[in-house]
Amino acid sequence: MDADVIVVGAGLAGLVATAEIADAGKKVLLLDQEPEASFGGQAWWSFGGLFLVDSPEQKRMGIKDTKDLAWQDWLGTAGFDKEDDEDYWGKKWAKAYVDFAAGEKRAWLREMGMKFFPVVGWAERGGYLAEGHGNSVPRFHIVWGTGPGIVAPFERRVREHMKNGTVIYKPRHQVDQLVTKNGDVVGVSGSILVESSAARGEVSLREVVGDFEYKSEAVLVSSGGIGANHELIRENWPSRLGKPPKTMISGVPEHVDGRMLAITEEAGGRIVNRDRMWHYTEGIKNWNPVWKNHGIRILPGPSSMWLDARGNRFPAPNFPGFDTLGTLETIQKTGYDYSWFILTQKIIEREFALSGSEQNPDLTGKSIKKVLNRVLPGPTSPVKAFMDKGEDFVVADNIDNLVIGMNKLTGEKLLDRDTILRQIEARDREIDNTYSKDLQITAIRGARNYLGNKLIRVAKPHKLLDSKNGSLIAVRLNIVSRKTLGGLQTDLSGQVLNQSGETIPGLYAAGEVSGFGGGGLHGYRALEGTFLGGCLFTGRETGRGIVEELK
Repeated sequence: MDADVIVVGAGLAGLVATAEIADAGKKVLLLDQEPEASFGGQAWWSFGGLFLVDSPEQKRMGIKDTKDLAWQDWLGTAGFDKEDDEDYWGKKWAKAYVDFAAGEKRAWLREMGMKFFPVVGWAERGGYLAEGHGNSVPRFHIVWGTGPGIVAPFERRVREHMKNGTVIYKPRHQVDQLVTKNGDVVGVSGSILVESSAARGEVSLREVVGDFEYKSEAVLVSSGGIGANHELIRENWPSRLGKPPKTMISGVPEHVDGRMLAITEEAGGRIVNRDRMWHYTEGIKNWNPVWKNHGIRILPGPSSMWLDARGNRFPAPNFPGFDTLGTLETIQKTGYDYSWFILTQKIIEREFALSGSEQNPDLTGKSIKKVLNRVLPGPTSPVKAFMDKGEDFVVADNIDNLVIGMNKLTGEKLLDRDTILRQIEARDREIDNTYSKDLQITAIRGARNYLGNKLIRVAKPHKLLDSKNGSLIAVRLNIVSRKTLGGLQTDLSGQVLNQSGETIPGLYAAGEVSGFGGGGLHGYRALEGTFLGGCLFTGRETGRGIVEELK
């Protein structure tokens, strides 16, 4: 045996599992096709939001949350409808995860030095009935240090084990096959890739300079999803979301291609819920890209008017931040792959945040001074950079020039100035009273009842056409690919199942490749803050499950 356990993929789930296994004294061989610069995988690039239930941060903000409420929200969001088959283990993982998020999750992370931003965010609000999709209360806890702050404690643990020889890390090792013997998985084989100086997230060379084969008692696959493989996304695109986009931008680096899913399936692993995926509707093209077709997601507040490509306002509840996949379906059924926000200077400076560690240098750098600058007039410096240099922004002093700029940006004269003006004027008339029949205006006022939103996240309701509220701004929104919600079906120890529902001896999966647990713990939709959390939870539980099996 070359190791007790081989872990394929040095992203967050892989690092968590490796740390847990090595802590138990087992030898781990950690393989990754990318250079060492990409240690930590996609999690490093994230905004660092985690789903917690009934936390001290919530209580300090006056939020009343319970595990029962969180489970109600999860079930209404997930919509599990194959509970005897493809959803069987996913639902079990979901229940265990909600218990974890309401229990020891925060204390476990705090013990490793992780801290949280005091204002809890309110993502995926739903906009339907109490038992429908969405978070009833704010649960999005931003880690102090964002994605790098989440990766750091696990990287530190793994590197300590690398020093004492319990973990052997081999970058540029691309697994091409799982080695089996009498139905058991007993190792991996693959290609050694040429050394690469590619920085984190940049494309690396695929030139093969050698091969390898390693044996172990267990193999853990933690290789991520299919977010950069647009061809595979379109192949699995669900008809319920309309036709697949002809054009998308990528929220993940090019190496997130899903190849280990097919390799594991060849070894007998069962993939379930292939058509469940999570792509964002508020994507803008990165003016300073790291990878091909690099997209950034806007994390919007609720106030921007949302129009389709022809300038028609979307119906309720297609408001910013309410229902990601519901709005994706609405957009795709227009026949166009993009949409528009129209807003004001006051809205952009209060409500626009950008997803990603590199787009939030204040939180990533743990600078209290820089964070306090967010309350000052004007947008944050990363948002201002997109306004000045990004191709998706139009800024104008009046509606005429705004619409001219929007049509010029797309190269199509789809937008009619009078149609857009009529809708904005109608919306603005609803501001005169503190009540309204316009559900978006009602939602804005309701959002400001939460102190965190009122302080730093939601602008005071105002008329878009009133010049005292600053310039008019339009933002073209692209579909940005991101997460795979289905994947390898696993039991609660992380062991991969075959087509007959039986465990495959020696084969485990964690993280996005397993649908964040069981082949899809989210069901059809997600509550946000649950992707990183799913990697943490599956990595921990699968690592511990392997240790138990090897005893």
